[in-house]
Amino acid sequence: MSHFQYNSILFLCVANSARSQMAEGLARTIFGDEVTIHSAGSKPSKVHPLAIKAMAAIDIDITNQHSKAVDDMEDLDVDLVITLCAEEVCPVFLGDVKRLHWPLQDPAHKDEDTSEETQLQQFCKIRDQIKGRLEVLRSLRGRTEGLEPQEFHASIRVPDLGEAAAFYSWLLGISPKEWTHRYVTFVSEALRTNFVILVDDGKTLHHDTLYHLGVDLGTREAVIEAHKKAEEAGWTIHKPARTTWRGTPLHELWLKDPGGNLIELYARLTDEQLAEMPADKEPLFLVS
Repeated sequence: MSHFQYNSILFLCVANSARSQMAEGLARTIFGDEVTIHSAGSKPSKVHPLAIKAMAAIDIDITNQHSKAVDDMEDLDVDLVITLCAEEVCPVFLGDVKRLHWPLQDPAHKDEDTSEETQLQQFCKIRDQIKGRLEVLRSLRGRTEGLEPQEFHASIRVPDLGEAAAFYSWLLGISPKEWTHRYVTFVSEALRTNFVILVDDGKTLHHDTLYHLGVDLGTREAVIEAHKKAEEAGWTIHKPARTTWRGTPLHELWLKDPGGNLIELYARLTDEQLAEMPADKEPLFLVS
């Protein structure tokens, strides 16, 4: 079973009054009938009124939920346990299950001079943090079979190629493999990384100067298989699998991630494949 393929989740914290109660309510909404949801604590008390109020603010009613002891959960059929304690000692659920730990501050804890409004804001903050994590978990649950990458590639644009070369040589602990007046390439076997810095070409540089990411899949067959898997998974194919000869000869497939970032899946050509280069160097498409 994949780490993220599960049918029942148990949320745990100490009092089962705030974090785990909000998590239970959020998970029931996010997962619906797909997953069975439980929550419990080592020292159960009652559902905190501000947890109810924070959830009501996003139209989720948890007034029918109640605090439960983790000891009463031993006979549950659970395959994923998520603990939410930060500085406290989290309760323990015995059993051979997958586990995640999301350390979140207890919004029920407050100083004497903390107003109810300020405390409610803290409840809402923790609620939103739990919601965001659950939405990622929900997306991962339905993931399809992935690829088998052999190397990670990243390219960024820089305003000064020489200065950047010195910095990244220091940062990665290696000398460049090669360079021209246009780019500098670093290859780290330890990090399984191929990292390239490029001249900016007059582009406006800011905090995000990423050009593209890439993953080496090793063989032409793996690139073709990646194309098929991407289609099955519903990912956006920017350029279909093909063999290109201009520049660095590669078998390549270009995808766009959900945010529109370009991802290159590639494999280097063997000597035999290089010998197949056509006179016009036009790309050879690998899928029909």
